[in-house]
Amino acid sequence: MKRRPWKALRGGVLVFAALALPASAAAGVRVGAVDTSGYPEIAATIVTYHAKGKPHVWEDGKSAAGQQLVNLARSKSVALVVDRSRSMAGKPLTNASAAARAFVRAKTDADRVSVIAFGHRAVAMTRFTATDVDANAALRDMSADPQEGTALYDAVVLAAQRLAKERRPGHVIIVMTDGHDVSSEASLEDAIAAAHRAHASVYPIAVAGPDFKPASLRRLARESGGSYHQTGRAAKLSAVYAAIGKELSRTWQVRFVTAARPGDKIAMKVAVPGAGTVERSVELGSGSGSAAKTPSAVIPSAAYESKLGTLVVAAIVGALVLLACGVFFAARGGSRLRSRLEPHLGTPNTGRKARRRASHRQLRQRFVAYVESTFGDLRQFKRLQRMIERADLPIRAPELLAIGAGLGVLLGFLGFVLGGGVLLALFLFGVGVMLPIGHVALKARTRVNTFENGLPDMLITMAASLKAGHSFRQGIQSLTEEGDGPAAKEFRRVLTETQLGRPMDDALGDMAERVGSNDFTFVITAVTIQRQIGGSLAGLFDLVAETVRQRQQFARKVRGLTAMGRMSAYTLMALPFLIALVVTVINPSYMAPLVNTSTGRHLLFAGLVMMGLGSLILKKIVSFKG
Repeated sequence: MKRRPWKALRGGVLVFAALALPASAAAGVRVGAVDTSGYPEIAATIVTYHAKGKPHVWEDGKSAAGQQLVNLARSKSVALVVDRSRSMAGKPLTNASAAARAFVRAKTDADRVSVIAFGHRAVAMTRFTATDVDANAALRDMSADPQEGTALYDAVVLAAQRLAKERRPGHVIIVMTDGHDVSSEASLEDAIAAAHRAHASVYPIAVAGPDFKPASLRRLARESGGSYHQTGRAAKLSAVYAAIGKELSRTWQVRFVTAARPGDKIAMKVAVPGAGTVERSVELGSGSGSAAKTPSAVIPSAAYESKLGTLVVAAIVGALVLLACGVFFAARGGSRLRSRLEPHLGTPNTGRKARRRASHRQLRQRFVAYVESTFGDLRQFKRLQRMIERADLPIRAPELLAIGAGLGVLLGFLGFVLGGGVLLALFLFGVGVMLPIGHVALKARTRVNTFENGLPDMLITMAASLKAGHSFRQGIQSLTEEGDGPAAKEFRRVLTETQLGRPMDDALGDMAERVGSNDFTFVITAVTIQRQIGGSLAGLFDLVAETVRQRQQFARKVRGLTAMGRMSAYTLMALPFLIALVVTVINPSYMAPLVNTSTGRHLLFAGLVMMGLGSLILKKIVSFKG
């Protein structure tokens, strides 16, 4: 009987230990925010205590697929968001700056830091960099905003947008403020959504007064996977930053691919060696803007809501795939049967590749004929076709437009996929369409210049042939035999047309229009008049050759005299773009207001319009038409 109290005590201790062990184990792991907006990828924040290894995630009793674990203490991008509103003026801002600089000095070499300040509006002070020079300089020189306002949510959105472009695996936003948001265009929900899109955890720090209400900051931290910190004095911010640094070393960001369907609930279990396990129920499609909220209008909603609907959709897709495979193999079987019968039927076997090329050629001819019949009467279409002939390229205008459209779609798609947005995609589409046309225009201009440079020598050769007693046709024949380049090719075409019955004057006039040379048009006009009224063509060619040579020499002299003006115009036009590019590379935050604010965009538009007008004026000054 004397030993029963000891046994009872020992039993109580064992029961207490049995009850306390699961609690302590569970207390060693905390699952923060779970983001399902990127379905089927799920992101979560895990905080561990006394851990001896990495966390591992289980989904409905099975190991989660595609787990990506990132410890925020090793390699991360940190956005330091500092309140510089009027209420922070003086000692509070000085203490906040000193605490933030101490945090920057304590970071690892792999971390990248950017400083964002906000008063009545949010401004990025530095770009993300692994060195602490820019961040220290921005924090040391930070001054209070003279205007009233606290754009806290705008600052969080700006930080999240900049973090979304960072390639570091961990994304952290540390926000220090002493008040509530009063001047943001964004809302608290916008800030939370932006943090989710950037996979960023937000750690708010409040320098709270007696009437401070932390509900909004607590919600921002809770739904983004961070933690809320509060102090009553700005002088204690250094200790808060240090505590956040220690907490980051125990914080993991995990992402995995779920096997569940939208609308289902999954049992997520996180196990950490030495810290225990914790379970959490996650509902897909609720709370975080999952893709299940907006099902496709093509497929009925029942296909998403019931297993039977999913099976029916899968069966229809499988039937369509089998039908496509059947059509494909039937076509191949027909072609195989045709190839086996051709030797017995006496039909020539041209080969599958030859038939395929013939089919493609017929399809291309139909496309060209359709486009020409539809747009052939347009003046722009005729000019494009004439430019192609002038460039001596073996394609038609519809084919050139198809090449430009295909290149434009490709560049626009790449620009949109890389995150440039709709405007950049449209701009790249226009660039892709104009690139082939610009190449043809450049080739045509080069060919015309080559033709004009050899025109005086060609006229002298014609004059010598006529003085030797040859006819006009024989003179052209000597040009095609002795000459080369575009002139010989064009005159060879003229002779071919005359052999087919076309009058010489019409063939020469068509050649002048096709070549596009003003000097050659002048020559053809003089020759046509001389052939009609009679006279010495040899003397006319000598006179015209001398006139053309003098015109070309005068044009070269004018270009030499206006070279300085043209180079000045090119320099003045390129200088703003070059300076903007260099400044953007050196300090992107300095150029950010020109792109991120409406006033900056208006200034950019006004500057481009003024530059366009100035370029037109400079072109008018240095251009000369003789």
